[in-house]
Amino acid sequence: MKVEKLQVTNFRNLEDQIISFSAGINCILGENGNGKTNILEALYVLATKKSFRKNAGFPQYLGMDGEKQEILFNSVFRSEEDKQISLSGKMNEDASSFYMNGKPIKRINNIKMVFINPFDSYSFHNTPGFRRTWFNQYISMLSCNYKKTLTKYNTALRFRNNLLSKRPPHYRDQVNAIDREIAKHSVIIINERLRFLDDIHSYCGDIFKEIFSEKHDLKISLESKFLNLNENEIFDALQEGLARDILIGRTTCGVHKDDYILLFDGLNSYDYCSLGQQKMSFLSLLFAYIKLFRYKFNSYPIVLIDDVSGELDKYRWRNLVSYLEKSNFQVLITTANEKFKEELDRLEDATRIFISSGSITQ
Repeated sequence: MKVEKLQVTNFRNLEDQIISFSAGINCILGENGNGKTNILEALYVLATKKSFRKNAGFPQYLGMDGEKQEILFNSVFRSEEDKQISLSGKMNEDASSFYMNGKPIKRINNIKMVFINPFDSYSFHNTPGFRRTWFNQYISMLSCNYKKTLTKYNTALRFRNNLLSKRPPHYRDQVNAIDREIAKHSVIIINERLRFLDDIHSYCGDIFKEIFSEKHDLKISLESKFLNLNENEIFDALQEGLARDILIGRTTCGVHKDDYILLFDGLNSYDYCSLGQQKMSFLSLLFAYIKLFRYKFNSYPIVLIDDVSGELDKYRWRNLVSYLEKSNFQVLITTANEKFKEELDRLEDATRIFISSGSITQ
């Protein structure tokens, strides 16, 4: 699916205008604070019903000048089979409703997006919770089985934690039954994670070399207390920690505590890499994921790139732009950097979208 047109009403500072996109590279240009990232966010919210920004929801989306306390989305996408599809939606404080070709839908499953923000590299390397969320999100886009199993695991985990905190009559018997279920889900989750890490490893080093002209081996290692354990062994491990969990009132051990380590030539990138190398590794991981997505589904996600110019030097800008130019996925890329804008200007087939105070010209 590629986006062709987007119109939003009452979304942040964006004017009620139709924005047209090409199937290739779309350059969104303007000074800082004028709404470039808001275009990316509006499209992302429409497709996923959530933002890529932290702690953002309807109150943050809603434009200050809107007469009604609601946000309207209208868009046109084109499928791989060259079919035009309309997607619209309405969002308010209490609920949201979405329509595809005029028919109400509960989920939007066939529009996949990858958001690239190099500032996330810091969180990726420094915050285990961010890494867990990142991998859960992107593995779920590739594997329905992983997404469904993770949902079942989290539901069982919440029930277990509720039992541990409230301790109703006979709660131990219930915890034992839940632990059987959690153990079964844990085996599937770990195997899916290991399969994903093995698949993406084959792309990471090549992407790094292609964009940054340096050869390095990038690999991600899974850290889990349950590696190589079968279902019964995981159940026993949960039971062994039950006394501690009862005392604390929550589950202290499980695959929801797993972590990931990005290895740069065999060394922990957090400990041994410069900030520049960490950022280049993170960007390479994202573009490797796009390659893996293509391999799995024979199609690409829509790629949203929010101003990477501040993180790369001019030489690497050119490599990145050349890489995007040779790629077949749809790109929406923002920048306020005049030098990077000059690099994008040499792209003959790119669509240019200019924004000033939320107003669009093309």
